[in-house]
Amino acid sequence: MSDALVNRPTEGLMPGPNEELLFEGRPALVQGIGGLLLAIVTLGISLVFAWFKTRGVHYKITSQRVVIENGVFSKRMEQLDLYRVVDYVVERPFGQRIMGTGNIVLEAMDKTTPEIRIAGIKTDVMKLYEKLRYSTEQEKKKRNVRVLDIESAG
Repeated sequence: MSDALVNRPTEGLMPGPNEELLFEGRPALVQGIGGLLLAIVTLGISLVFAWFKTRGVHYKITSQRVVIENGVFSKRMEQLDLYRVVDYVVERPFGQRIMGTGNIVLEAMDKTTPEIRIAGIKTDVMKLYEKLRYSTEQEKKKRNVRVLDIESAG
């Protein structure tokens, strides 16, 4: 393979030298059965609105961070370093499971972004969750980060 193909730049932020790209993409156009039924009832008109909505969100998940870009004309970028993640929620409602999509919610020790929702992605969300969980633990070890869970006596 030539160097031009291997080192070609991609859109947005590039992963660092030790970052592995885990997922990159946008939410699915039709995320669940409800969206599919709406598209059928409206003869596809709802798909036009869904297309614009999904074009405004771009996810890039690496072994070190999660980057979410929002907006079609004006852009806003949120970034969360994985060592700050303290909890995960994988949501796979029935309608989304049928369509092959799912959601991942990350809770973090971050004042500006305490929760990040990665919604409606068309991938194996359980496999992505496992990769995220492993990468989070590796990042915490690398940075010597420990989370203390303190419960009050009551």
